[in-house]
Amino acid sequence: MPLSVDALPDAHLRRFDRPSVPAPDSLEDVYLIGICGTGMGALAGLFKQAGYDVRGADDGVYPPMSTHLAEQNIPVLDGYDPAHLDPPPDLTVVGNACTPTHPEAAYAREHRLVQQSFPEALAHCFLTERRHPLVVTGTHGKTTTTGLLIHLLRHAGIDPGYLVGGVQQGEGGSYALGSDAPFVLEGDEYDSAYFDKRPKFMHYRPRHAIVTSVEFDHADIFADEDDYRSAFESFVGLLDADGLLALCGDDPAVRALAHHTNATVRTYGLNADNDIRATDLRATPEGQTFALHLGGKRRDVTLPMHGRHNVQNALAAALLAHQEGLSLSEITDGLASFDGMKRRQEVRGCPHNILVIDDFAHHPTAVQATLEAVRAAHPERRLVAAFEPRSNSSRRKIFETAYGNAFDSADRVFLKTPPVRHNDTEAKMLDPETVVQMIQDRGPSATAFDDVDAMLPALADALQPGDVALLMSNGSFDGLHERLLSTLEGMPSPIE
Repeated sequence: MPLSVDALPDAHLRRFDRPSVPAPDSLEDVYLIGICGTGMGALAGLFKQAGYDVRGADDGVYPPMSTHLAEQNIPVLDGYDPAHLDPPPDLTVVGNACTPTHPEAAYAREHRLVQQSFPEALAHCFLTERRHPLVVTGTHGKTTTTGLLIHLLRHAGIDPGYLVGGVQQGEGGSYALGSDAPFVLEGDEYDSAYFDKRPKFMHYRPRHAIVTSVEFDHADIFADEDDYRSAFESFVGLLDADGLLALCGDDPAVRALAHHTNATVRTYGLNADNDIRATDLRATPEGQTFALHLGGKRRDVTLPMHGRHNVQNALAAALLAHQEGLSLSEITDGLASFDGMKRRQEVRGCPHNILVIDDFAHHPTAVQATLEAVRAAHPERRLVAAFEPRSNSSRRKIFETAYGNAFDSADRVFLKTPPVRHNDTEAKMLDPETVVQMIQDRGPSATAFDDVDAMLPALADALQPGDVALLMSNGSFDGLHERLLSTLEGMPSPIE
């Protein structure tokens, strides 16, 4: 598990008595510190839908979240000031980006305001006795799997509550209060708050759950692979005996979690020994088809998504949807109508027949799987990949070799130098030139660039009609997607 608060040098600021939180129906005024974060903004929206007075602050308020909050009539203060908390709100939600010395977080602590972390507030106010949480966890694929499960339930006429760390294409939004019992959650293993270093998913009271994968990540808060794996062992231990735990049986590390839970375990995947499995996979320009085997029955499925990993994600969602009472026909019809998630192989444009795709991939395994999926979807096109290692974990030297091996499906690679932060230790940070050399030794041409300003003209110049430009980052990539599309659209049409 991550470091405990007591092990940190400033533990005296992190360990303090917090006032009891009143029952949800006794709260009226909620204030969120860091309201423009993906999760915090969605939580603010849930509070608003539930009828609370909601407001908050953030540093550097900008779209799209600022625009979304404004559309919901949720006031957002630009910048942090303790005066924002006077008079005190009924509940202050402290985002996990806050440090003990954060001006508003410190004020809330020193004045003993009623306060919770994001996952605590979510659980306290929305995962009440009338709801049963369906929690999707795992290193990779949890956003897409959560979106698939939400879509299957809604397509079958169920109105679940949900909160997911991405936006569903077509249906819009990343959260809803819902009116029926299921509440679908993307369960994040990152820590909860400066005063609570437990993973967020430890707060989510799972009735049923999915674990998609377990592979070392978040090296900034987990010491090693054993430490990381122990978080998932603790999570599956939360399920009661009447719960269902869906495990990706193709992953031995995930299968091993069956020894740490009292729940009924069912496995899914592509291997023949899984309880629910897929066979006869075939890639198509629109996605892929496969045969779904569940409960002794076989059904043909059309999935408008590329990649074997997305078949596994679909199987996971199908397994939990079946547990919730959906028939096989409802499941197969729902899978066929799923529009996908924004920033997951999302086509952003196709100027001059250059297909520009945006993806959130940042872990080496996710980068490799995304490249393989796009290659399978467009085998006739040249694949040009641009990648930004931006997260605390992806920038670390421990992943250098894995990144060097991840780009084999690309024809050309553009790598942005990772950002340097004030608390980085140089010896522990990824060397982009080392990664470039590893990629080139395996075949693809690769180049590193210090910033997007330098990368953009080289990337635009390298692209040709018929190419795929796959841009991968868990951040904005300094606007590369929009800037590349604008550059390509402004170029004269080539003579073919």
